[in-house]
Amino acid sequence: MNSMYFTEEHESFRQSFKDFLQKEVVPHIEKWEHSGTIDRFIWKKFGEMGYFGLNSPEEYGGLDLDIFYTVIFLEELQKINSGGFAAAMWAHAYLAMTHVNKEGDDRIKKEYLTPSIDGDKIGCLCVTEPFGGSDVAGMKTTAVKEGDFYIINGSKTFITNGIYSDYLVVAAKTNPELGGKGMSMFIIDRETPGISSTKLDKLGWRASDTGEIAFDNVKIPKENLMGEEGKGFPYIMQHFALERLVMGINAHARAEYAVDYAIQYMSERQVFGKSLDKYQALRHKISEMSTDVEVCKEFNYSVAKKLNDGQYVVKEATMSKLASTKMADNVIYECLQLLGGYGYMEDYPMARLLRDSRLGPIGGGTSEILKEIIAKIVIDKKEYKPAT
Repeated sequence: MNSMYFTEEHESFRQSFKDFLQKEVVPHIEKWEHSGTIDRFIWKKFGEMGYFGLNSPEEYGGLDLDIFYTVIFLEELQKINSGGFAAAMWAHAYLAMTHVNKEGDDRIKKEYLTPSIDGDKIGCLCVTEPFGGSDVAGMKTTAVKEGDFYIINGSKTFITNGIYSDYLVVAAKTNPELGGKGMSMFIIDRETPGISSTKLDKLGWRASDTGEIAFDNVKIPKENLMGEEGKGFPYIMQHFALERLVMGINAHARAEYAVDYAIQYMSERQVFGKSLDKYQALRHKISEMSTDVEVCKEFNYSVAKKLNDGQYVVKEATMSKLASTKMADNVIYECLQLLGGYGYMEDYPMARLLRDSRLGPIGGGTSEILKEIIAKIVIDKKEYKPAT
């Protein structure tokens, strides 16, 4: 136990969550990986156990716990070898629900946050667009105010939970001529007329539903605006810090799982009269990979602590995702090699791990975009400010 960050209560939670995953989730993973659909019952079970409300306010049904419960939640989800299932859970809890919690008014929280915590409603966050990618400020989706309503037109893509979610948190331009300063956030029921979605076929994360969503004259009440009009861009930027840290933590956790599995395999696999873990070249490879994992993990924990203490960690969280996702790809690639031919077989975990991990340097801001953000901070001395 890392007592710098984790208490006995944290470790007790970790063990109970591990047990829950093994009992309630793991038996269904292969089915969900092949069908690309996660059965609704598991969302309700997560809700009943309080797993969706770890960092949400108690008044809306949450537990209001410190961030290291979230760290444990993310780490253990990576160790059941379904990046898609994990993504569906954390995209609901830490992408969609974060905006509802931070920008939603009391009515919106009662109608969307509480049932999200309970597992009765699933949310998705709709920011990325087909021709925008990481260029959030360049989005084309518009929200035109007409009387007591907004009319939404445009499209979003690569949206996790984009097919089976019950509501959508949508970024749209309310004043397109103002660029990023003209963006606002809205919450929209899935059944609202004018919304259509198409499921995307992916290399990895196959258990999760990823969709392209179109908005054709979607009419919503003005009360579905979240936060202030025109503040959408800083809201998104502020929450990107959490999203990038989430993906950094995911990366170090899956890399750690890969190394642990490789060590176990090497202890059992005999070649030329001795087990693989007795060959110096392979032992040293494990040493290098374990070091890389530990360095990223310790950095990510320190960033989590800063975020928990209320610090604005856009630089550190961006570095977390950049370094950790690259590390995870490299480590999992090498671990697959250590398994030899079995690493290439679907009956072993490395093939899926390799596919699922590859999204790390892409989703939530590509590594190329993250490098430019870091360069602006450390070279140009640009300061990113929280939304006020």
